[in-house]
Amino acid sequence: MRGEETSQGAMFSYVSLEERVPAEHPLRPIREMTNEVLTRLSGRFDELYARVGRPSIPPERLLRAQLLQLFYSIRSERLLMEQLEYNLLFRWFVGLSMDDAVWAPTVYSKNRERLLEGDIAREFFAEVVELARQRSLLSDEHFTVDGTLIEAWASQKSFQPKDGSGSPATSRDFRGQKRSNETHASTTDPEARLYRRTHHGEAKLSYLGHVLMENRHGLAVGGCVTQATGFAEREAAVGLVEELPTSRQVTLGADKAYDTRDFVAAMRANDVTPHVAQNTTGRSSAIDGRTTRHDGYAKSLARRVMIECIPAWVKNVALLRKTKHRGRERVDWMFVLALAAYDLVRIRNLCYVT
Repeated sequence: MRGEETSQGAMFSYVSLEERVPAEHPLRPIREMTNEVLTRLSGRFDELYARVGRPSIPPERLLRAQLLQLFYSIRSERLLMEQLEYNLLFRWFVGLSMDDAVWAPTVYSKNRERLLEGDIAREFFAEVVELARQRSLLSDEHFTVDGTLIEAWASQKSFQPKDGSGSPATSRDFRGQKRSNETHASTTDPEARLYRRTHHGEAKLSYLGHVLMENRHGLAVGGCVTQATGFAEREAAVGLVEELPTSRQVTLGADKAYDTRDFVAAMRANDVTPHVAQNTTGRSSAIDGRTTRHDGYAKSLARRVMIECIPAWVKNVALLRKTKHRGRERVDWMFVLALAAYDLVRIRNLCYVT
């Protein structure tokens, strides 16, 4: 059963909070856009909550609180609830009056599970992208894709043999042992995979996050999280491009990791011109003069650097460098919501900052 969004008895307190927040505060336009998106999702929220039983936290407040956690780099739900106890700005953004009680961290986490089950994060992200489209901020022809490593919430000691032959002693000292994803799995997060981003880097239990960006203003228009494999970046890119709501031929910029014959062929089969950076280190590139001779190829490579801002914000501001969630679905939920939060900040900077 959904709780009431605001209580009538706290109306005067809520008005006083509204007056306390400066008119030029950067959260004001973000809250306005968030409310517009939540209004569109209102019918969807009704489907998630039963008509009987104990009143639940309004999903609008849950999402606003989750956005605050991403905007302000708050490490945990417990610290977020602590902020809501005394931070009037946070109370105003979430929709709490000065007299409303703050939820227990466990109650907050439990109610958030219903949003995860309903895949609300992806619908919220889709509505934010539509908001940007209505403001004519999106390109429908030119895009860029990239992947980023997200460290799993699991330690190296949890990476044990699948046949159960491991022991506490071998889990503490695994030097010299041959460990691979075929023979081992994490007991903490079985879906995490041991993955090395570079040839000289450390192999970590990880997931891969994937971002599709439009090239006009650098807004994220697609994203997902997959298991960390050597083919995941290119496979995810194909899936993200196929979900684009356009029938026009588009271009797709990408770095050297995407310069393979299979990926280039898959893009061309989908009427996508692959503007992939050429990888000619000890091999021939799958991109030839048919693509590189056009001015658009150089322009796509120049715009490609913009996509680095998105994973950087998600990992450093939204604190998803190392996820605090287990399982690919949960990590995907948080990653997509972080992309929506990034877009809200970016739209505010483009439309409201002079």
